Amino acid sequence: MIAVCGPNEATDEEIRWAEEVGERIARAGHALVCGGRGGVMAAACRGARRAGGATIGILPGTDRREANEWVEHVICTGLGNARNAVVVASGEAVIAIGGGFGTLSEIALALKMGKHVIGLGSWDLDAARLVRFGGEGRYHRAEDPAQAVALALDAIAHTSAVRARRLEEPPSSHG
Repeated sequence: MIAVCGPNEATDEEIRWAEEVGERIARAGHALVCGGRGGVMAAACRGARRAGGATIGILPGTDRREANEWVEHVICTGLGNARNAVVVASGEAVIAIGGGFGTLSEIALALKMGKHVIGLGSWDLDAARLVRFGGEGRYHRAEDPAQAVALALDAIAHTSAVRARRLEEPPSSHG
């Protein structure tokens, strides 16, 4: 599952990018999880559904009618902005498209969780701070939707390979 984050009030370019990102996620065989509302979230869901993919919307409130029409599975949280943590925790990788402070919070939460984040027209994070706070090598900038999804898929493959190696390692003995 790949999380897509971005503003409810999005530019035309962000909408186009989100729709293509959603399509590419679905074509790659992954489900899309997002905040379930308008703007980037609706466009990404529309693209994913058009390509036959599954969409999950994690809403801040308790009214499932707040979900955009392309959300297939609605999860009402009643958590307000804290739902951002649920969105990014649910994704194996996170693609942030554009964004305001809500998107910035999702980027920060994802990095704190050790997730790979791909920014497409999103926040320009200071490399020194990423190193200082453990995010080095996990925030990637993409030039277009194709690169954003490719980077997310690479991050998922890398993370899966690391997990597999850990499972194969014999337990250490402390004598």
